[in-house]
Amino acid sequence: MIALLVIQSVQTVFLVDRKNTEFNDQFKTQLERIALKHEKAEDIRQYMSLADKDFSGQYKDILKQEFQNLLSAQESISIQDTAIFENGEMENYLIIKGKTYDSISGVSAEQRVIARDVRKLRDLFGRNNATISQDSVKYAIQLDQRVIQQIFKKARFVNEMMIEAFRNNLYEDPADRVDQFFLDSVLSNELALDNLPKTYRFMITDQYNTPIELKQAPKNYNAHIDTAYSYKTLLYPSNPLDHDLYLYINFPSQKAFLLGKLLGPLAINLLLVLLILIALVFMFSTILTQRKLSEMKNDFISNMTHEFKTPISTISLACEAMNDTDMVGNDTSSAQPYIKMINDENKRLELLVERILQSATLDRGEVQLRKERVLINEVIYDVVQNANFRIAKENGRIELKITPDLIHVQADKMHFTNVISNLIENAIKYSDRGAKTIVSLHKEEQKIILSVTDHGIGIKKEHLNKIFDKLYRVPTGNIHNVKGFGLGLSYVKAISDLHGWSIHVSSKPGHGSQFSLIIQD
Repeated sequence: MIALLVIQSVQTVFLVDRKNTEFNDQFKTQLERIALKHEKAEDIRQYMSLADKDFSGQYKDILKQEFQNLLSAQESISIQDTAIFENGEMENYLIIKGKTYDSISGVSAEQRVIARDVRKLRDLFGRNNATISQDSVKYAIQLDQRVIQQIFKKARFVNEMMIEAFRNNLYEDPADRVDQFFLDSVLSNELALDNLPKTYRFMITDQYNTPIELKQAPKNYNAHIDTAYSYKTLLYPSNPLDHDLYLYINFPSQKAFLLGKLLGPLAINLLLVLLILIALVFMFSTILTQRKLSEMKNDFISNMTHEFKTPISTISLACEAMNDTDMVGNDTSSAQPYIKMINDENKRLELLVERILQSATLDRGEVQLRKERVLINEVIYDVVQNANFRIAKENGRIELKITPDLIHVQADKMHFTNVISNLIENAIKYSDRGAKTIVSLHKEEQKIILSVTDHGIGIKKEHLNKIFDKLYRVPTGNIHNVKGFGLGLSYVKAISDLHGWSIHVSSKPGHGSQFSLIIQD
């Protein structure tokens, strides 16, 4: 849970850093585009101011010349001003008249063409020059196109504009060269279109990175911004002749802007972190509660079993006294079966109490192993002999398959004996009367394998991973023909873990089970 919390926090930091990097890369490209747009808009403003000059005389001369080239014979050409309503607005037009007269035949003719009155170059840059003529539409169109071609072919007026614009830019002071209010307007509009922060500060510097002081500067202009935290671009990227000017821009509220963009992902991350923290606190509280309950349970079991030991000892002494002829006389034949029954059940109760005590001791981690060199062959033989004696009357038997080599291991002899005894007793308990149990011991490379195989009822697959849990018993419905508390296998697993051994089980329902204790040599 702590690792998830750390990972989620690191991912949040990386998300903010990645968004900041994306913003920087994106805005650098956008800033270059803004500089190009500003330069084009500034050029148009300069050229349009020059194009406001009137050139009526030159325009009429070109019209007369081109009109003469269109007609086959002309004697006189005149131009008159007129006005026509077009799309609800009054537009200025020129009526061009050409008169011809043949003195021999006495025949005269007149040709008229109406052309738009273009007196300023501004109109040539903007709209198409539509012509209106009732008597000669083709002449009007040809005339209009040829006049415009003639003007630009001579390039007289365009040349004058370029020379004047170059002269102004070359000798102007940088503070006068840039219209800072127009630049501020372009920046404001472009940033709004690109959904960028509305609050910004900009500064203009010369080629030596010296800020340009302005007498009348817009509110967003600041000649003292920190260039290390600003974005930079060339102000006039398409002008290689003039001195370079640089535009710096920064956003005081950039972090807040980025956090606003990341509000959704950050909210999800923070929610996940909060949920992890709540789960961590809940789990920690649950673990503490479970630990207290476990301690209370172990204390109760320990106290209860110690209390049981007193009546068990008393009953055992009473049974011994009743078997003593000095105490009860010679006539004990009638009571002897009952005395034996009491004694046997008392021993079984003592064994169960001892197992419960061992289980509680294991849970508290108070078991101290006393390891010594133990001959496994001898321990197995003794345990099997005792077990065979107990099941002889039930026609059961235990078969030994032990390697002839003597095998020694470092172990606590008492607990090791109990482990083997529990495995064999468990095999006998879950086998039918007269069934055969096989105990085998052999060595494979660096491993010693002790196996106990029965031919009993077996264990279903879904119960195999739970049989070593404390107090767990395989469900048998309402049939309770097998006695026990579910402590034997949990004890075997705990002692094996303490020795650093492993235990494996394989089983098939209806065919029996095999428990294998693997001891590292």
